[in-house]
Amino acid sequence: MEYEAKAIGEEDRPALTGPEAPARRRRKWIVAAGLLLLVAIVVGFLMSRGGGEAPAAPEGGAAGNSQVPRVTVMVPGRESVQSVVTGTGSLAARREMPIGVAGEGGEVTRVLVEPGSWVREGQVLASVDRSVQAQTAESLEAQVRVAQADARIAQTELDRSQQLVGRGFVSKADLDRKTATRDSARAGVRVAEAQLAEARARNRRLDIRAPAAGLVLTRSVEPGQIVSSGSGTLFRMAMGGQMEMRVQLSESDMARMTVGVPAEVTPVGSTQTFRGEVWQVSPVIDPDTRQGIVRVALSYDSALRPGGFATARILSGARAAPLLPESAVLSDAEGNYVYVLDAKNQAQRRSVTVGEVSDAGVAIADGLAGTERVVVSAGAFLNPGQKVDPTLRKTGG
Repeated sequence: MEYEAKAIGEEDRPALTGPEAPARRRRKWIVAAGLLLLVAIVVGFLMSRGGGEAPAAPEGGAAGNSQVPRVTVMVPGRESVQSVVTGTGSLAARREMPIGVAGEGGEVTRVLVEPGSWVREGQVLASVDRSVQAQTAESLEAQVRVAQADARIAQTELDRSQQLVGRGFVSKADLDRKTATRDSARAGVRVAEAQLAEARARNRRLDIRAPAAGLVLTRSVEPGQIVSSGSGTLFRMAMGGQMEMRVQLSESDMARMTVGVPAEVTPVGSTQTFRGEVWQVSPVIDPDTRQGIVRVALSYDSALRPGGFATARILSGARAAPLLPESAVLSDAEGNYVYVLDAKNQAQRRSVTVGEVSDAGVAIADGLAGTERVVVSAGAFLNPGQKVDPTLRKTGG
């Protein structure tokens, strides 16, 4: 019975070789593959976390050095820097001569010069009609001849009386009267000659003449024009052709000006520069504009036209100061500054006062002694106290 029951129990268990066997094997493989995939994912995750962390570099190692910025520095020293004052102003004749009618005037008959003409002293610029004045002069010349004839007659009569007075034919009183007549006749000659000279002088003043040698700048008269002493200026001249620039400068710049310092003048619209020197510094300051006038003497040149506008660079002196390239000088709301390096190669901000700015660089008027190591490049990317790797540049580089 037991054998039968056991046999019957074994028959009741599903057989592995039946139609369900392949399905069971597939399920086992799928479960095993899922477990293997899960294990692989876990292992890969753990490995990726462990490999992503770079080992810490030792302090002062190569990694630390790569983070220190490299900058260029220089020791500027002190150089002689020209102090240059720049200003604007107008060109003018250094000694301008307005010329008008000095005599009675009349109708202009000839104008002999044009603007731009060079004339000598006393040269006739224009002539005024003198037909009436010429007749007057001729009449006075005749009066002079009459007076001279009267004087000769008076002198002859006096000579005869002097010869007869010793014989008793002429009294002493008659001799005195003839002497007085002779003296009166001579005086009449002098009066007539003086009147003639006056007329001739008046006639000469009808010629409008150059008071000195120079350059004619303007002409305001034409033939046929009626002129008189009230006609105003007919010609304007520059004495000797000398020019000047009248530079307007601030009160502070005026204090640095002295007579004789060189200057360079460039007219507007021109690239040509003219050299001159300061010949006069105004003793007064305009109370409204707080500016003064510095007059720069210039030699004649056709490009220098009175009334034109120009700029001037006046060299007011020289001083010793550190000279830096423009890239070294930075600026912010607090003012101008540079970065200097301390003994530990750490950047330190230093406030400076900028002086002259030229093609050679920026002169530092205050804030640097010239012995510091000044950052000349990459300073805009630094912060105070930041350590840097400096590269020294020569001052002339």
